[in-house]
Amino acid sequence: MKSIRNVIEINEDLCNGCGECVPSCAEGAIQIIDGKARLLADKLCDGLGACLGECPTGALRVVQREADEFDEEAVKTHLGENAPAHSHAPAPAPQAHACPGSQMRQFEASATIAEQSGPVGSALSHWPVQIRLLSPTAPYWDGAEVLVAADCVPVAYPRFHQDLLAGKSILLGCPKLDDMEDALDKFTSIFRANQPTKITVAVMEVPCCQRLPMVVNEALKRAGKSIPVECVTVGVKGDIVKR
Repeated sequence: MKSIRNVIEINEDLCNGCGECVPSCAEGAIQIIDGKARLLADKLCDGLGACLGECPTGALRVVQREADEFDEEAVKTHLGENAPAHSHAPAPAPQAHACPGSQMRQFEASATIAEQSGPVGSALSHWPVQIRLLSPTAPYWDGAEVLVAADCVPVAYPRFHQDLLAGKSILLGCPKLDDMEDALDKFTSIFRANQPTKITVAVMEVPCCQRLPMVVNEALKRAGKSIPVECVTVGVKGDIVKR
C-alpha cells in the first residue's frame, strides 16, 4: 500500500560511493551498487534520515513522495538474509573527517563576547535536561513553550539562555550520538500526554544536526498533535544563520 510519506532520496551526481551512509542505516535500506549508494526498496526506509549526517557530499536528503509503507517485517527478513557470515570480523577503521560535522575547525573567539552578552543568569527552569532522562509526565510540558536543542548549541551560541532558553522547557541531546529512535518515542510520549504551545528546535549548521527537526515533526504526527514548530540554526562560529 502506498502513501505520501518521508523517504530518502539519493542524488547520484553528488554521491561518490564512499559508503559512509550504509552502516548508519539500521534497516539496511542503502547499499553501494555500481559505485553509487542506492535505496534498495521504499518499504525498507523509515524516512527518519539517520544516514543524512554521514554523507560527506550532501547527496542524501529526506523528501515527501508517494512510496510503499515502511514494513518492519520486510526489514527483519532483509536483515536476516544479509547478515554477515563471520560476525567476529573486525569493523573497518573510520575515515578521518568522513562526516563534515566532525571536521576539525579552529577560529578565534570574539574579543567582545563579554560586552555582547552582558551579565547572564541561568534561564534553566528544570532538571534533568537530557532527552533520555526526562519524564513525559513531568509538570513542565503542558501549556509551555518547549525547546529541543542539539547539545552543541549552548556551547556555540553565547546568548543561549537569553535568546533561546528563557521561558521554555528544554530537551537536550545529540542527533548524531543519541539513539534517535528512543528520542522519537520520548518526544511522541511527551506530545501525546501534553499540549505545548510552541516548539523551538535549535540545531547546528552541520549536516548531522538536520535530523532533529524531522524527528520532532514525526513525533507530532504520531502523537496526532498540531503545534507550531520553529527551527533555529546556529553556525559553528556562534551566530544564528537561519531562523
